[in-house]
Amino acid sequence: MKNTLFIALFIIIYIASVSAQQPVPQKPRILISTDIGGTDPDDNQSMAHFLMYSNEFDTEGIISSPSFGEGNKEEILRMINLYEKDFPKLKKHIKKLATPDYLRSITKQGRKGAAPYCGFTSATEGSEWIIKCARHKSKRPLWVLVWGGLEDIAQALHDAPDIQNKLRIYWIGGPNKKWSINSYSYIVQNFPDLWFIENNVSYRGFTSQKKIKDKYNAGYYDTYIKGAGYIGADFAHYYEGNPKLGDTPSLLYMLDGDPENPTKESWGGSFELCTHSPRTVFHHAATEKDTVPVFSIIEFHVKGPVKNDIPTDSICMTLTIGKQKWGGYYLGNGDYAVRHSTYYLGTLPYTITSDIPGFPNQKGAITVENIWPGRKSNTDYKVGSNWFTDKSESDLFWQGFQGAQTIYKWRTEIMEDWGKRLKWLKE
Repeated sequence: MKNTLFIALFIIIYIASVSAQQPVPQKPRILISTDIGGTDPDDNQSMAHFLMYSNEFDTEGIISSPSFGEGNKEEILRMINLYEKDFPKLKKHIKKLATPDYLRSITKQGRKGAAPYCGFTSATEGSEWIIKCARHKSKRPLWVLVWGGLEDIAQALHDAPDIQNKLRIYWIGGPNKKWSINSYSYIVQNFPDLWFIENNVSYRGFTSQKKIKDKYNAGYYDTYIKGAGYIGADFAHYYEGNPKLGDTPSLLYMLDGDPENPTKESWGGSFELCTHSPRTVFHHAATEKDTVPVFSIIEFHVKGPVKNDIPTDSICMTLTIGKQKWGGYYLGNGDYAVRHSTYYLGTLPYTITSDIPGFPNQKGAITVENIWPGRKSNTDYKVGSNWFTDKSESDLFWQGFQGAQTIYKWRTEIMEDWGKRLKWLKE
C-alpha cells in the first residue's frame, strides 16, 4: 500500500513539474534590442508583455535597433509612458516591478538602418551601452534578447571583442535575418564561439491563430486584454488586438526552465546544437535547379567594371527577389556582391541590376527548400559548441514550422498566466 501511494505521489509531482512553470535558477540580467515602431507591430505587443513582467528580470538596457523601417527610441518611451499610467494598479499585486523612470534611464538609441557588407559601421549609443552592460562585474552573464536586427550587437562585438564570453544571445531570426544579413554574417564569421540561440522558426509556435476563435487566440483580446488599462487600450492598435507576440518567446525563455541549457524544455522553446550556418555563394547566374536551405545566407557575386570611386559602404547595385529590393556593394577588383536570406519556399526568380556603365545585369532563379540548417557545403560558416537553433525532429514540427512544437505545447499555460496580470488592470 505504501509503495502504491509513493508511486501515485511521484506521478503527481512529475506531471506538475512538466506542465507548470519552472522558476529559473537565478534572476537573469537582460538587455532588449528591438526594432519597435518599424516593420512589424508585434514588437509593441511583446514590449507590453515585458513591462508587465519586468519584476522577473534585472533589466539593464532597452535599445532601439531598427535595421529597416522607422523604429526609434521614442516608441519605446511611449510604451513606458503607458506603463507608468498602469503602474499603480500593477504594483499592488507585483513586487519589484521596474519603475518607469528607471526604464527610461536605460533606453538608448541604436543604429537606424542596415549595416553595409562588412557588417558594422560606427559606434552608437546603443552599441556602447551593450559594451558597458557586458563589462559590469557580475557572475551572471548578460542575456541580450534581440527582436530585430543585429547591427548594434555586431558593432559592440567589433569594438569590444572581449565581451564575447560575457554575452548570451537569444535572437528571433527568420524574417529578421534578411533585414540584418550583413551583421549576421559578420558575427557568425568572426565570433563563431559566441553563445547564441538562433530561433528562426520555433517562435511560430507562440503566434496566435486568427481562424481559431477561442480565448487563447482570436478571442484573447476580448477575454483578457479589452479594458485592461492603458496598455490594454493601446494593444487594440496592433493586428486589431490579435496577439501575434512573435518576439515574446525570448522573454519566456528567461521566465522558465534553465536558460543555460537550451536543449531542455522551456516556455521559450527547446533547441539543439548547430554545427554550421549554411551559406551558398554564386559566381554565376543561378537557375531553379540551384537549391538553398530556408533562412540560409545566399551570396551573389557579379564580375563587373573595375572602379576606384565607389565607397565600400555605398550601395551600387540592386537585387530584386520576392518582390523586394536589396542593396549590393562593390568589393574591389571588379567584384560586386549582395547577400540575401528568405523564409519564402519554392522557386524565386531574381534580377541583379546597376546603373554603372558596363555592368552585366543578371537574371536567374533559386529554389528554397524547407530544411534548416540542412546539408553541409564548403562555403558554410562553421560555428562552435555554443550555437543553438530550432530542433529538427519531425515530431517537433508544428503546422510545418520546425521546432515550433517546443513552444506551442506551453502556449495555453503562458497565455493564462498573462491573463491573470491583465485582470489586475481591470480593477
